[in-house]
This record gives sequence, C-alpha cells and structure tokens, in this order.
Amino acid sequence: MSDCIFCKIIQGEIPSAKVYEDDSLVAFRDIQPAAPTHILIVPKKHIDSVNALAPEDEALIGKMFSVAKEIAAQESVAEKGYRLVVNTGAEAGQTVFHVHLHLLGGRDMRALI
Repeated sequence: MSDCIFCKIIQGEIPSAKVYEDDSLVAFRDIQPAAPTHILIVPKKHIDSVNALAPEDEALIGKMFSVAKEIAAQESVAEKGYRLVVNTGAEAGQTVFHVHLHLLGGRDMRALI
C-alpha cells in the first residue's frame, strides 16, 4: 500500500533499525519505545489487521511468534520475560494499519495489563 509506513520501511523507502529480516518478515526497533526493548515484527505482506487475516496467513502469523522468541533471546530479555502485543483496531490502540507484533521487554511489565 502506497501510504503504509510499514510497507515503506519494508521497501527501503524509510530507514529503520532492523534487527531481523527474511523473505516474509522484518523486525525493527520502535521509534517511540514503550520499554527498553521495543521491537515491531511485521509481515512483508500487507494485511490491515488481525480482522483481515485469511486462512493462508496462518503460517505467517505463527512464524511471527517464532521469530519473536528468537529476537527475545538475541535481545537478552527471554530469561526475565517479555510481552507480545497485537493491537487490532483504533480503539485497541492500532495506529498503523498493517498487522504487527510488538515485542516489549527490559523492564518489569507486571504493572501494565
């Protein structure tokens, strides 16, 4: 999508601090981190939100979680714990309408629901 900031990052039109990339996913540091480690894991395929997922996207979404596990270990947050968040829709806090997984860690997350 031409106006999607994540699509522009994927295409290399906007710089990002990438921590992971393969044929189907890219992961980069959030520019407004909510935790010391705040990484966004984004499929290269544009999907507006969880509500727009199709049956053929199941493996891709599962891979996002597997990559999150790898990145958590790489970022040294796996042992103490980390949070994975997917916001779906504006009222849930989704601000970029391209499905993505937030990986947050590096501080005590128990006070936040």
